[in-house]
Amino acid sequence: MHLSRLFNLNDPGWGRGNQGGSDDNPPPRRPQRNGGNQGPPDLDELWRDFNNRLGGLFGRKPKRGNPFGGGGQGGGNGGGFRPSPRGARLGVLAVVVGAILLWLASGFFIIQEGQVGVITRFGEYKTTVPAGFQWHIPRPIESVQVVDVSQLRTFEIGFRGNARNKVSAESLMLTDDENIVDLQFVVQYRIRPDGAADYLFNDRDPDDAVRQGAETAMREVIGRTTMDFVLYEGRTEIASRTQALLQRIMDLYKNGILISTVAILNAQPPEQVQAAFDDAVKAGQDRERQINEGEAYANSVIPRATGTAARMLEEAEGYRARVVNDARGNAARFDEVLKAYQAAPEVTRDRLYMETMQDIYAGSNKVLVDTDNSNNMLYLPLDRLMQESAARQAPRDTSLMPNGPAPASTTPAAPANPGSNRGATLSSRSLDRNR
Repeated sequence: MHLSRLFNLNDPGWGRGNQGGSDDNPPPRRPQRNGGNQGPPDLDELWRDFNNRLGGLFGRKPKRGNPFGGGGQGGGNGGGFRPSPRGARLGVLAVVVGAILLWLASGFFIIQEGQVGVITRFGEYKTTVPAGFQWHIPRPIESVQVVDVSQLRTFEIGFRGNARNKVSAESLMLTDDENIVDLQFVVQYRIRPDGAADYLFNDRDPDDAVRQGAETAMREVIGRTTMDFVLYEGRTEIASRTQALLQRIMDLYKNGILISTVAILNAQPPEQVQAAFDDAVKAGQDRERQINEGEAYANSVIPRATGTAARMLEEAEGYRARVVNDARGNAARFDEVLKAYQAAPEVTRDRLYMETMQDIYAGSNKVLVDTDNSNNMLYLPLDRLMQESAARQAPRDTSLMPNGPAPASTTPAAPANPGSNRGATLSSRSLDRNR
């Protein structure tokens, strides 16, 4: 007898008199209403058939009559439960095997992507299984806990939900220069795939450990920096140092947590001293501006003064070299003149006198000459004499030209008086010698 055929719900004999029989030895059918076997099954007979088939599994004879008790065939104790030994053993074995199969089937489970399963045996950690279709020994021997390792968890420290909802106990921190700064930051972390068991068993509350460790790490980093560095240029560096320190703390706790990001959202002085701090900042900015202006002025004046001083030194060096060289040249020339004078005094004296007078007269076009015989002074129009001399030399210079000689100058020539000029020259020379 097969269980599938015994309890087959597609059997047309259900509720139509096939009570407790098999396909090979069906029981006698009783007459059906409505003239045939095509009507709907009787509920009483349907229930009786089920009880008979179930009783037949344990060796009980089919029972006819009222399925809910009362009279009927086999009344008294004759229709009671009397299983045969073989049928009882088969029934118990089938029930036990079915129960075992159901119990073993309850050990199958599915781990979604981004999750891992932590299996424990009698409460002790056994292994960690990845995503997929898995099986473990069913309860109460083994159990599984699913841990999401892809979820990015976030903690807000110093505020809740909005930066205006500040938590002063968490946000106020002391800097290295003994100032107080109001700081709000966010910590993001996830669970390591290989650290799910550590997350479950090594720490009673790992999420709260992250919060406390983040606050501790941030206070340590802020305590080693100045307030200006925190408020202005040092936010990124402070966040990076805090993340590294927090990760070291989590590694010491061995709770399987990986710190992903530490981001500073807001850093400012406390509200109670905000106005005074703004005034101090403005004063510092004015001080920096004045220092920059002074440095710019110094950078423009000092190089210019340095250049002027260098130029003056170079000019002084050039003047010194020129004066020294002139003095040496004059001294050498005087030595040469002295040697010539010692060799021929008269000739040297006349030559010196003539050279001196030539230098004097070269820059003058009018000369007054004193004479010994008269109180009148002789006037020599040198400019006119030079013009007449140039006019007399012009025909001789142009006689060889192709167009013939140039026309003669119409400027009247001054009367020549060689004697008087010679006397004036001699008298002047003798006068100068006498002096």
